[in-house]
Amino acid sequence: MADHKPASSDIREHERTFAGFVRALSWAAGITVAILILVALLNA
Repeated sequence: MADHKPASSDIREHERTFAGFVRALSWAAGITVAILILVALLNA
């Protein structure tokens, strides 16, 4: 830990992981909305 310098880390991997998480969350929300619309239409 003695050789660690603040703000010197490479955060590209963190940014890529977060972008993947947001993309997966968006897909999940879209699929959920589509399922709810389908259920509403089939139940009418």
